[in-house]
Amino acid sequence: MISKTYTKYIQSLHEKKFRDVENAFIAEGSKVVMDLLTSSKIVCEKLLATQVWMNENEQQIRKYSHVKLEVVEDFELDKISALSSPNKVLGVFKKIIEGPIQPKGNITLVLDTIQDPGNLGTIIRIADWFGISAIICSENCADRYNPKVVQSTMGSLARVELIYTNLADWLLKNNDIKIFATALNGVGLENIKGLKEAIILIGNESKGISAEILELANEKITIPKLGDAESLNAAVATGIILSHMI
Repeated sequence: MISKTYTKYIQSLHEKKFRDVENAFIAEGSKVVMDLLTSSKIVCEKLLATQVWMNENEQQIRKYSHVKLEVVEDFELDKISALSSPNKVLGVFKKIIEGPIQPKGNITLVLDTIQDPGNLGTIIRIADWFGISAIICSENCADRYNPKVVQSTMGSLARVELIYTNLADWLLKNNDIKIFATALNGVGLENIKGLKEAIILIGNESKGISAEILELANEKITIPKLGDAESLNAAVATGIILSHMI
């Protein structure tokens, strides 16, 4: 059985302040956990899983990891899970050590105040799908290690770099690269295709891109609207934009 001390430790990682203190986070579900385990950038502290899951996966795990394994009961997973419906495996991982980001010659996403964890996780997954290796986040974006973010990435967390910084400062330092800002009154996406180098700004779910950041953009872009909806989900918009522009 999991000790009370370790149970409290895992439960504390549901909150950002304790993730920062411990430099650790949790991931749940077979797909997410296995993808993170195979990454050379992430260290796993321990895996806790049901006996059935261990029997099915231990041999594969040992091909590339010597992580500590602990068999637990379903009710124990229920205590430590951050999900409403606990999965069969939970991993405790150390935070990723980020490498340098090189926007020159690449497509870089810049997120301004994306606060919904599900949206952020899905955007990371979309970036991975389109081969984007780096995302720059404003300091008030959702935490990349929030359990809902980790779950939504479906393992892409290990393949996409995220840097949290002052967006205005970062954009000014990289103003030799064309900056596109998503807006309701911009150039239609159908006019922009095949980009190899660009910075693409995505704004807050309800307020869009802040005025300060919008002023730093070279060109506004928009998804043509045919119906009556007021706006698009930030992650959905990101997927549409990248599918047209790359």
